[in-house]
Amino acid sequence: MTFVIELDTNVTLDQLEDVARQRTPVRLSAPVRDRVGASREVLEKFVQDERVIYGVNTSMGGFVDHLVPVSRARQLQENLLNAVATNVGAYLDDTAVRSIMLSRIVSLARGNSAITPANLEKLVAVFNAGIVPCVPEKGSLGTSGDLGPLAAIALVCAGQWKARHRGRTLSGKEALDQAGLEPMELGYKDGLALINGTSGMVGLGTMVLRAADRLVGTYQQVSALSAEGLAGMTKPFDPRVHSVKPHRGQHAVAARLWEGLADSRLAVNELETEQTLVGEMGAEAKAGSLAIEDAYSIRCTPQILGPVVDVLERIGATLQDELNSSNDNPIVLPEESEVFHNGHFHGQYVAMAMDHLTLALATVTNLANRRVDRFLDKSNSNGLPAFLCREDPGLRLGLMGGQFMTASITAETRTLTVPMSVQSLTTTADFQDIVSFGFVAARRAREVVANTAYVVAFELLCACQAVDIRGAEKLSSWTRPLYERTRAIVPFLDRDVTLTDYVEQLAAELTGDGFAVGAAPVR
Repeated sequence: MTFVIELDTNVTLDQLEDVARQRTPVRLSAPVRDRVGASREVLEKFVQDERVIYGVNTSMGGFVDHLVPVSRARQLQENLLNAVATNVGAYLDDTAVRSIMLSRIVSLARGNSAITPANLEKLVAVFNAGIVPCVPEKGSLGTSGDLGPLAAIALVCAGQWKARHRGRTLSGKEALDQAGLEPMELGYKDGLALINGTSGMVGLGTMVLRAADRLVGTYQQVSALSAEGLAGMTKPFDPRVHSVKPHRGQHAVAARLWEGLADSRLAVNELETEQTLVGEMGAEAKAGSLAIEDAYSIRCTPQILGPVVDVLERIGATLQDELNSSNDNPIVLPEESEVFHNGHFHGQYVAMAMDHLTLALATVTNLANRRVDRFLDKSNSNGLPAFLCREDPGLRLGLMGGQFMTASITAETRTLTVPMSVQSLTTTADFQDIVSFGFVAARRAREVVANTAYVVAFELLCACQAVDIRGAEKLSSWTRPLYERTRAIVPFLDRDVTLTDYVEQLAAELTGDGFAVGAAPVR
């Protein structure tokens, strides 16, 4: 099936991810092709009228004050691509690159960038041929667009640089030859249109957000399972009490926990605890056998995860707006017959969104880390054995070592929460004097998603170990499927084994589709 890009229909983040992952071919609808052609015709008329337009008959960046005749357009555009293709480091994975390519196609398909229609069609053809440009991940300012990452893609389309195709890394020219494609012939503004936008951070950021969505969605189920494993109380999740605090995400999380734990025989009815304590009441102050409230890491779950759910929703809205935008300079509006020098390439919206994603996931990491501690500390686990080591304690260390990993990753993740969106450094002879670093923020958020998944995976492992000790047959009908899917990967641990493979497999499932059934966050 082919994915058709329409002029009057926004592409969703789900569609972007699905097409990138499934390698679905795409095509431009007739109205899209007509508008792209109309935008180019307006630009061609401006050239004939000898108007001065950035990137058409001027140089770019710090050479903005230099005039360049359109007879040198191809050389100027190729020089632009090669000059800014300075990213370094490891190459992005194929799915991320495809997401970035499709993001650029969607933006150019708005018909406001005046790219030569044949070159937009060539970008689509390269995408459909399964050619994946090698995109180094470090070095984008995220302002004047993601110049380095997008230039790596544009160079391959022009028969230069390197790409992966059919399992091999080839020169761009060889990859095009294998696919039976001719290189782009770059006219005025074509190179600029291909790279002067936020599609790098949008494409990568979308993949990161979708993984975070799945992780946070499943984490609500993990939270319920942990409440059962720690013999937590359910009354703090009663929607009646949450009605007095009108945060949407908090309401959604509380409702899911309340409903999901309704038939659990491991979670505790607060009234029973209250009755026990009433029977222990005497004339003097003394310690009771139970506490009337759980620690914050259980009781405050809606108040902690609610903001995370809300933030993810806002980030999604920002990314979808940016995806379906003309993030280019200059913009040519065919209906106005006018060209606008502007700053639509600036990535501040996405940079701040990715910073917020990092903060949200660090919050999840903090919460999971605290629950791990409660599971392993005998004095705080409501009757569980130390380090969840029921058999041969002392001879065995139980799950003690896993906390070393989660504490280390939690501390490391906290260091990654310093915002990138305020780290602006001036470049280009003070022409690009305030930049977003949105691509860096997206890349860092990707690392934080992975870190969070490791910590959550170990919490899930602990929760399953705890409910087995307490009696897994008492689980709620909502958490039982999660428990069973986990047990298909990790057995009950009655001996000490290396946990690395278990944790990594669980983490991969948590950010993929493996555990997401019935667990997606409320939108």
